[in-house]
Amino acid sequence: MKFLLLAFVSVVGTVTHAFVVPRQQQSVRRLSSSSSSQLSVIGQQAESFGPASLLRKLKKSLPQSEWLADGEGNPNNKIDMPEYVKTVLAQPNAPQRQAENEERTLRIRNRAQQAAKDAAALRGMLVGEEDKTAWWRTQREIEKGGRAVTKDDPLTVIVAGGGLAGLVTAAACHAKGMKVALFEQASSYAPYGGPIQIQSNALRAIQRISPECYEELVAAGTVTADRVSGLKIGYRKGNKLAGLYDAGDWLVRFDTIGPALEAGLPATVVVDRPVIQQIFVKHGIPDGTVRIASRIQSYKDLGDGRGVVAILEDGTKAYADVLVGADGVWSQIRKCLHNLGEGAGGFAASGAAGGAIDDAEARKLAKETIRIASQASRRYSGFTCYAALAPHRASNIEDVSYQILLGDKKYFVSTDGGGERQQWFALIREPAGGTDPEPSAEDPTPKLTRLRKEFASLGSGGDQDGNEWDPFALELIEASSEEDIKRRDLYDGAPLLATTDPQRLLSPWAKGPVALCGDAAHPMMPNLGQGGCQSTEDGYRLGEELATVRNTRDIPGALSKYSRVRVIRTAIVQGFAQLGSDLLVDFDLMMTIPLLGPFFLTMTQLSMPWILRFLYTPEF
Repeated sequence: MKFLLLAFVSVVGTVTHAFVVPRQQQSVRRLSSSSSSQLSVIGQQAESFGPASLLRKLKKSLPQSEWLADGEGNPNNKIDMPEYVKTVLAQPNAPQRQAENEERTLRIRNRAQQAAKDAAALRGMLVGEEDKTAWWRTQREIEKGGRAVTKDDPLTVIVAGGGLAGLVTAAACHAKGMKVALFEQASSYAPYGGPIQIQSNALRAIQRISPECYEELVAAGTVTADRVSGLKIGYRKGNKLAGLYDAGDWLVRFDTIGPALEAGLPATVVVDRPVIQQIFVKHGIPDGTVRIASRIQSYKDLGDGRGVVAILEDGTKAYADVLVGADGVWSQIRKCLHNLGEGAGGFAASGAAGGAIDDAEARKLAKETIRIASQASRRYSGFTCYAALAPHRASNIEDVSYQILLGDKKYFVSTDGGGERQQWFALIREPAGGTDPEPSAEDPTPKLTRLRKEFASLGSGGDQDGNEWDPFALELIEASSEEDIKRRDLYDGAPLLATTDPQRLLSPWAKGPVALCGDAAHPMMPNLGQGGCQSTEDGYRLGEELATVRNTRDIPGALSKYSRVRVIRTAIVQGFAQLGSDLLVDFDLMMTIPLLGPFFLTMTQLSMPWILRFLYTPEF
């Protein structure tokens, strides 16, 4: 089945690259700054050209027939819950939907608030006298050739980064008897951002690492696999030859529980980030494992099985057998591991700090990130993203858990956040580094002002292209405050490796006693919701491989095997996520071309179960 899946990716990739900028093609945009310096941006995709541009120009030059665009969309495309999804959800072992209610809403929201308070109170963190006498402060005398690893003298592991990847890795290593310390650069585990979808594959990894953490997450989460997911057209589109679609009509509908049940996996849940953090801090690792305000700036491999010394920003040194970089897309550990440019490890909003920055910092980082990306070999996706968690009971909450409204130059994603809240993302295609005006007396809510124009609904005259969007987008936007809406440009990395270095080909994410995981190794677009899930799989596999080490000289081999095992699967998932984003770039064009539009929709509908079967594997 994996070969069929890869074949489909190749076919879709061929079709996609006929209409969008090829992923590997590098275009360079020059920006002027206040210092008149020039910045090169690699991977810019703000404009499409080639066949797509020619087809669009040709289409505009041809006589347009209003008759072809007249008529109503297919009534079946307006039904949220089709019969084939109802059949799957009716299986006796499928989760049964329980309607939203006040008790559950209060429970979920209160738990998120309590988790934020616990984080602010530094509960479970390394502070005071325990910090002064921490095991990692003392360098051990180890002879060349390493030392034996035993139950009484286990491996010692330092993890850089306190987001999901770092916490899962720390828990996985602790579960195997290793001594672990986790260094997070943020000054606190501040409440931020929205909940995380922990999909079936990630839940299985967590279940194997820590049954207690798994049970806590399932109890704290909201099941999202008990309803329909899919793609909708954002505004009226199509014609009698390619198919007519009204605003908000379904293009593709699918369930996520069927493939999970086939693999014997639990149903996907969504859990607030602070709750996830506190569950792992309380139940996955010992008290005093996490040390905040601790950014690792560099490290030195001591060689010959003698471990590694990590040097913090304030000069503090930490000694261990293994160092794991789980410090996000702009990883400082990755910068040192791959000898990247000096700017490659700039401030990264990690899993613990991301989203906690205010608008002023976000405007500054938008420009700074362009410079960091050029040094870090990261690719700008071509999209800027507005996001918020709206405290709002969605109008379709009982039937729909996840949907994307598609359009030209932008699309709108929404998912159930639990507790009668909706997490939404508005992705708009534009050059990197853009910022919103500061609030003023004339316009106190500039982000909301822009979004109201971008997703102007039926009867309003439409957006700048005259497209009138399905009202659901504005339903969620209007339920959000200006302060809660965050904006950032989306960057990811190339699937597999953009290198000919033999060492990196044999050991993609590791060298000596140092390895990468999560976004530090494979940042990806959010289309599949698999970024955190693949990070979870990384943590599980890393713990499994390190558990085989019997002498510290064997650590490089174990880390190399870990990265070789993981790189193929994560590269495929990265590819799916990139294709999913790229297919939207000229989606409106495809929907008006006879044969191509229906073919694209049919292939997407048929492929989704196979893609989910690949994602929802019990082995990773």
